[in-house]
Amino acid sequence: MSESPQNLTIAATGASGALFVRELLRLVEKDARVTQVNFIVSDNGLRVFAEELDIRGRNELIQQLLGSSSKKIHQQANTDIAANVASGSYPTDAMIVLPCSMGTLSRVANGLAGNLIERAADVCLKEKHPLVLCVRETPLNKIHIRNMYRAADAGATVYPLIPTFYNRPRTIEELARQFAARVLAHIGLRQDGAYVWKSS
Repeated sequence: MSESPQNLTIAATGASGALFVRELLRLVEKDARVTQVNFIVSDNGLRVFAEELDIRGRNELIQQLLGSSSKKIHQQANTDIAANVASGSYPTDAMIVLPCSMGTLSRVANGLAGNLIERAADVCLKEKHPLVLCVRETPLNKIHIRNMYRAADAGATVYPLIPTFYNRPRTIEELARQFAARVLAHIGLRQDGAYVWKSS
């Protein structure tokens, strides 16, 4: 990308990895280059938040994730198919789905748009905006692999939720934060403090 994205859509779906999206949100909250974030969570994503982060319900979700309120991160209802990010006329610069369940991958790869996450992803593909799908599943069956190919062929980046260990993270939060920083660097938002490999 020639310029750093300023307006992001971030979505979380029903796969393990809630900690990763929390760290992603914390990074974009601090990043002055990002001026607007539309945040969407599926019902199954909320279930994962409850199981993995002990965050329950939709009320004050952003404050629960960040530890404080935010002026630039705005929660969108996944049922609101008429929200701003559902239209190609809305100036979204990039979309990240973290974590991306195999069900969401399947519907995006096959052009289905039954909720806001899927519609926003479909809009990114048709408008040729970056769409990053941080898929999470193991083992992968042939249907998963075919859907990853279809999504990539349509223009998405398939970015498996695989953290790095060569940077020797000391905590699970640091591990998740470094992965989130890598995803942001991929869309043109390189983060201060992110690990950069140096040859010995």
